[in-house]
Amino acid sequence: MISYLKGKFIDTVSGKAIIEVGGAGYGVFLSESELGKIKRGEKIELFVYTHVREDLLDLYGFLEKKQLELFELLLSVSGVGPKSALLVVGRGVEAVKNAISKADVAFFTTIPRLGKKTAQRIIIDLKSKLGSLKELELGEESGETQEAIEALKALGFSKVEALKALQKMPEDMLSLEQKIGWALKKMGK
Repeated sequence: MISYLKGKFIDTVSGKAIIEVGGAGYGVFLSESELGKIKRGEKIELFVYTHVREDLLDLYGFLEKKQLELFELLLSVSGVGPKSALLVVGRGVEAVKNAISKADVAFFTTIPRLGKKTAQRIIIDLKSKLGSLKELELGEESGETQEAIEALKALGFSKVEALKALQKMPEDMLSLEQKIGWALKKMGK
């Protein structure tokens, strides 16, 4: 399985970038945005996903590791194949994460090959894997909320589980003990 290539970009043929590595040319699918960033003759490094089926072997390349990680997550969604996943990643990792966190179906339906149901499936399946923006930005939580998160983590819960429970907490819960107690009751169900 090929996971990484370092070589010279030669040209594009049949929608694939040809990367020369040690005298051999590898045909790698890149997103349009990635192709726009490289020039012929330029040395590049690609993180590669090798897609194997009974009748074919395709390589999908990414200039950044986070793009490959998002691509692999997208492939875990039923109904999303590698070519569709590449089109989604081509929109930008942050833009995709933002669309998932905001449940923006319209963002995904503007991408060729993706219908409304597949867009909804992407959002539902990946929201918990990527986390919402609020979950990722822990700095905005109050001091006591941070302490409650740490206490819940010490009790064996994940940071995401603790955040989800605390985000649903009524606003009248002010003390640290009240917050932890409420979250434990919710997570115990």
